[in-house]
Amino acid sequence: MFTPNVSGLYAARIISGLGIGALSVTGPMTIAELAPPEIRGLLTAWYSVMQMVALTSSTLTTYGIQLHMAPSRLQYQLALFVPCIFMFLLSIFSFWLPESPRWLMLAGAHDEAVTALLRLRRLPASHPRIQQEIQAIWETIESETELSRNGARSFAGIKAVAKETFTVRSNVYRLQQALILYVLPQLSGGNSVTNYFIPLTKILGIQHNPTHGIFLSGMYALSKLFFTLIASFILIDGLGRRGSLFLGTTMQMICNIYLAAYLKVEQDTGASHAASEAALAFIFINAFGYAVGLLTLPYCFGGELWPDNIRSFGAALAQTCHWLFHFGMTYGLPGLLAATDNWGAFVFFAAWCLIALVYVFFMVPEIANLSVEEMEKVFSRPMFTAYKAGGRKDEIQTLEGADLHDLS
Repeated sequence: MFTPNVSGLYAARIISGLGIGALSVTGPMTIAELAPPEIRGLLTAWYSVMQMVALTSSTLTTYGIQLHMAPSRLQYQLALFVPCIFMFLLSIFSFWLPESPRWLMLAGAHDEAVTALLRLRRLPASHPRIQQEIQAIWETIESETELSRNGARSFAGIKAVAKETFTVRSNVYRLQQALILYVLPQLSGGNSVTNYFIPLTKILGIQHNPTHGIFLSGMYALSKLFFTLIASFILIDGLGRRGSLFLGTTMQMICNIYLAAYLKVEQDTGASHAASEAALAFIFINAFGYAVGLLTLPYCFGGELWPDNIRSFGAALAQTCHWLFHFGMTYGLPGLLAATDNWGAFVFFAAWCLIALVYVFFMVPEIANLSVEEMEKVFSRPMFTAYKAGGRKDEIQTLEGADLHDLS
């Protein structure tokens, strides 16, 4: 906020990027470890929901500053100060966040792990669900090597974790899933539309002035928040991971095809006002498809598919790939638009959506309602048979009678 030059701003952005990178790894991973299997998809999706809350807040803050403040240095300082309020509150609330029972048990703190699990589930230690979950976690921990358990504590341990990640067949399958499912959202154009929303609306001829462009950007962010809520509450666990990916990616592809055709016609002969209005509508429908599929699902997969002993290492690799491609597409989109007369960029996005559909059908297994321990069987299957495997519909143990009075 107070840097006197651009160099200071760049340095601050690099430092903040280190924190964002760490949070993008630990956020989905922690939620997946803390959540019960039957609502893990919903809770992990809320990582994306909160991303959309942040996007909406920041965009509407920028719109308010643009609308009500005269151009000055204070405009930029206020826009940079507002996120600090959220970060301060999150730092305070983090002191009440329980540690992951899986991590505690992996570290040998069995009693603390049981205490954390009881706090999370709000059930007595004698409840069958608690006993089953503790037993399942413990059996997984016991199956790991001592060196892998201490992977974060020594260089030799890190080498062992890396070896297990890259040489065990089921873990290679997991790694492939995580990497590709983080790359596809970038290549499908979902983030590119968000990052370049104002220039793209100008290219499409649906922006009247810069302030109107910021307003549309705020409405776009708000729509993504609403659509992500729909995905988290209804679709991810209702349709399953595969079904949500199919629905969302198909809608994205259709929208990209229309936008490409609209831009081509607009350049050649001129498009009607109705076609222009439809282009704006398709941008928002694109947001729905992205929110339902390739925005939310990679975080679900990236957080929940790893075994405990390589979870942090695998999630870090996946997020590294995610941010590299995010940077690449953000940096490369202006050149892509210029080289393809604008409309070709949307053909590029549509083609990658089609590739994503084929990939999901053959390669992405359904892991809805599966415990972390049960996923080992899924990822031990041949890679190209994902369409033959289905998630398990668990009978969820409910709290009845005396259990309700025994809650701790």
